[in-house]
Amino acid sequence: MPAPQRPAGLAPMADAAPQQPGGSALPGSGEDDRGRDDKAVSEFVEHFAGFLYESGVPRMPARVFVTLLTADADRLTAADLGARLGVSPAAVSGAVRYLIQVGLVITTGEPGSRRLSYGVPPNVWQHLLSGRNQIMSRWADLLRDGAALLGPGSPAGERVADSAEYFEFVAGELPRVLARWDEYKAEHERRPG
Repeated sequence: MPAPQRPAGLAPMADAAPQQPGGSALPGSGEDDRGRDDKAVSEFVEHFAGFLYESGVPRMPARVFVTLLTADADRLTAADLGARLGVSPAAVSGAVRYLIQVGLVITTGEPGSRRLSYGVPPNVWQHLLSGRNQIMSRWADLLRDGAALLGPGSPAGERVADSAEYFEFVAGELPRVLARWDEYKAEHERRPG
């Protein structure tokens, strides 16, 4: 499958050296102290954010989320995120509000400061899928009502009933998949590396 094209207006950040909140380049802006290539990491952030954007996540929230996901730090401030992305902290604040609403980011206060910092919650993907599972259950209920209204013998009624059945199936299976993931993860954490 070919890689997605970068959505129009999503500027790559690979050409800019990472910036500190004050505006100066971070030390070792070509490679970090773990030998990572900062430019390659920036390209990955933009590439994955592009996939999220194509999946319906707004552009700036996608970039902020992937930046948090790929940071070694547990949390970053709006100024930190703005510096990494080359945008203003105000742009980050709007993105973070969206991400908090959908459960992809958590916020904490900075000790001794009014500043907030942001991070990716533990088990973010399980949390996200569990929330979507509740939505799919509601869709299934609503679609069942629609199928009954349209009539079980009509083409529209059958189509809507098939949709309801699909969402009922997925909503029923997802808890089992998540439980299997927990078992898999626990088993692999016990094994010596």
